Amino acid sequence: MAQQGLTSFFESFLKRDPLFRQKKVLQDTYTPEEILHRDDEIKQIANVLAPALRMERPSNLFLYGKTGTGKTLCAIYTTNHIIQVAQDKGIPIRIVYLNCKLRRVADTEYRLFAQVLGELDMQVPATGLPTEEIYNLFVKVIEQKKQIFILILDEIDQLLKKTGDGIIYNLTRLNTQLKNSQISLIGISNDVMFIDNIDPRARSSLSEEEITFAPYNALQLQEILRRRSKIAFKEGVLDEGVIEKCAAYAAREHGDARRALELLRVAGEIAERQESPKVTIEHIDIAEDKIERDRVLDIIAQQPKQQQAALHAIIALAEKRPEIIYTGEVYEVYQKLCPEMGLRPLTQRRLSDILAELDMLGIINAKVISKGRFGRTREISLAISEQTADKIKKILEKG
Repeated sequence: MAQQGLTSFFESFLKRDPLFRQKKVLQDTYTPEEILHRDDEIKQIANVLAPALRMERPSNLFLYGKTGTGKTLCAIYTTNHIIQVAQDKGIPIRIVYLNCKLRRVADTEYRLFAQVLGELDMQVPATGLPTEEIYNLFVKVIEQKKQIFILILDEIDQLLKKTGDGIIYNLTRLNTQLKNSQISLIGISNDVMFIDNIDPRARSSLSEEEITFAPYNALQLQEILRRRSKIAFKEGVLDEGVIEKCAAYAAREHGDARRALELLRVAGEIAERQESPKVTIEHIDIAEDKIERDRVLDIIAQQPKQQQAALHAIIALAEKRPEIIYTGEVYEVYQKLCPEMGLRPLTQRRLSDILAELDMLGIINAKVISKGRFGRTREISLAISEQTADKIKKILEKG
């Protein structure tokens, strides 16, 4: 498109009949009026938090399950309702939500508290103060009046990887210093094994109550998509089979509702760009390919060099032998690659941790198996297409 033709392009775009009515309904920031297939989980969260309305400290709560199973949605939905009741009744409850995956939040313990204080309308420098001083500032702010303070830490595993699990112990221990207020934590994690790997003291203080979110099945995903699509799209623009295809793709990806909604939204955007009057199954296929490629390539580009080296080794082995690969074989190739990438090789145990992280990201499948008296190893295979693996290899070779 010639640059001088941009104005006419935008003008013609405005004349097109859009397929969407409310696109935001398909975005993960949207909280619906009713959350389907999560009645039990919402009731459990409500039961844990309800004592706050009597000015009693709720138990700390840990929510875990795969991505897109509704953990964050249910936590926000339930806390929005408790805040509404608290405001109506004049009950002093304060709830702060933080996503620990954001770099500015999860880098250090200091940054976490700076962010919390910012949410409480007290601006502090992003760095510079002693950590003890920022703890004292936090205590001072929430002690200004009698209140229940609930802190929601989404993707808490990302925070603890950077700061260590002492922060959980320190946060819960603050209650012994407080006279007017009490603090409760809600931790949310996609890593179902995360809680098993933290310090026992931090674990016992965080996991007073636990709720597991099971993946949605294909029929549940279809119902969620139908409900949202009625609001998101104009009537009659979804072709027959589109909802079912979206649900089938997402059910294959651990029942990820967020993925299903993203797939439907991107398919709608592609259909609009092609000036199609309908969203078809072909648009779903194109969207699936685009999302998968973009997601994986973005993840790889953002990974530390050691993770990239490990993945480079796996791809190199998979090209020669596409069947199952073992940890020891990956480690041999990884050790050879490290000098070429300007890295010092990690221990095989640390490499095993990296393989578990790549498995959690959905880039590889890494199943732990026992070899009896020879210990444990991982059976590894790529969880991505050959075309995506080729693109990743190019990124890694450039890096």
